[in-house]
Amino acid sequence: MKHGQASRTALSAAGHRAAHQAIEGGLLFADPLAIRILGRDAEEAIALSKARPERRALRFFVAMRSRFAEESARRAIEAGVRQILVLGAGLDTFAYRLEPREGLRVFELDHPATQRDKRARLAQADIAEPAHVAYVAHDFEHGDMTDALVAGGLDVARRTFVLWLGVAPYLTEDAVYATLVALARFPGGVEVVFDYANPPHAIEEARVRDFHRAMAARVAESGEPFRCFLETALLRERARSLGFVEIEDLDLAALVELYLPHIPVKPRPGPGGHVVRMATG
Repeated sequence: MKHGQASRTALSAAGHRAAHQAIEGGLLFADPLAIRILGRDAEEAIALSKARPERRALRFFVAMRSRFAEESARRAIEAGVRQILVLGAGLDTFAYRLEPREGLRVFELDHPATQRDKRARLAQADIAEPAHVAYVAHDFEHGDMTDALVAGGLDVARRTFVLWLGVAPYLTEDAVYATLVALARFPGGVEVVFDYANPPHAIEEARVRDFHRAMAARVAESGEPFRCFLETALLRERARSLGFVEIEDLDLAALVELYLPHIPVKPRPGPGGHVVRMATG
């Protein structure tokens, strides 16, 4: 992202979530705040999605990854977890739709410029900042994430659920693994859901490979290029070496089987976009 400016990819992801509400009625992922938080940008995002049918696949992936992450988070809360951490929160609205619970705290960590933009949009949309939300300013590529979180009030000795969506592909591989190392060291334990992409050359279907290359070109034009692609087998191996003992990795085919089991034409399993849930013991 450009220095001093809010993330363009955070705005784009919010646009996909808003368009899903307007075009599909939130079929895969209901977010009644998605359009409101975008404010003046919502109409443009929805119009763009309607004008470009090829965006539907990415819109559905964004919706399914959000649903999977939030369902996992809600299960953790029902099991007693009271610390939620949203890494690279962008314009995500989970914390503002989450019903209050005694002792519940949601920490949103993001770049200062993106965080300022979000809070301004919340105020403009008349969306209240709940008492359970704490904002932590941080740049993933600089400084210690854990120090920033502890200074912001997070207790690493308590179990924490982490949502980390739409961020890893834009970081360096070193930054992605440094974040996983930091999370794995939380003494209270963590459960994290994040998304990643396999290297484009590993994608066998030409149509899917071309889609990923076109998407990479678009985000590069925005000044926030893809910087990290991960091999699934290597990610699992490294995650286990860090102490993640429970790993659930879903590619696009698995997500479609989970949330759209009755559609006649389904994607084939294989390299592409993934959502993974990992937990330490």
